Amino acid sequence: MTAPSTFGLSSEARNLHWLLTNLVEEVPGIQSVAVVSSDGLLLLSSDPGRNDEARQAQSRTTRGPRGSSADLATIVSGIGSLTIGAARLMDSGPVKHTMVAMDEGSLFVMSISDGSLLGVHGAADCDMSVVAYHMALFVGRAGHVLTPELRSELRQSLEQRSAGSAQ
Repeated sequence: MTAPSTFGLSSEARNLHWLLTNLVEEVPGIQSVAVVSSDGLLLLSSDPGRNDEARQAQSRTTRGPRGSSADLATIVSGIGSLTIGAARLMDSGPVKHTMVAMDEGSLFVMSISDGSLLGVHGAADCDMSVVAYHMALFVGRAGHVLTPELRSELRQSLEQRSAGSAQ
């Protein structure tokens, strides 16, 4: 994983980037990570270069690449919306986390704050309890700093990075 440039970002945004980089590097089996806002927009990802690949590939074909954080953000947003609706129908309170176990991998979604979500795509052989534990640590550390102002800053940073790479 290549760490994204954090030059010009606030200390809170740099800390959030550091937490995400640490999550990916410290936990075996994590393939991709995305932090998504309540409205489904990607705020932070473990592989910003793959997001550019996703945009370029989508302009060439009808199918996007598999595994990019942009794709993960879409999936996380959809699963988050589905589980929130299910929890409302069941009158069971807010959703804390969701896990999908597949033959060739795992998907974890955890609420951060104000509807923001942390999504992790894990390898088939990852230890799900270790991934969930480290996600909970990330959420505990990131939840209080993920203010509307910081979400706006992260979103603008991603848009500027995308605009710069498109030129």
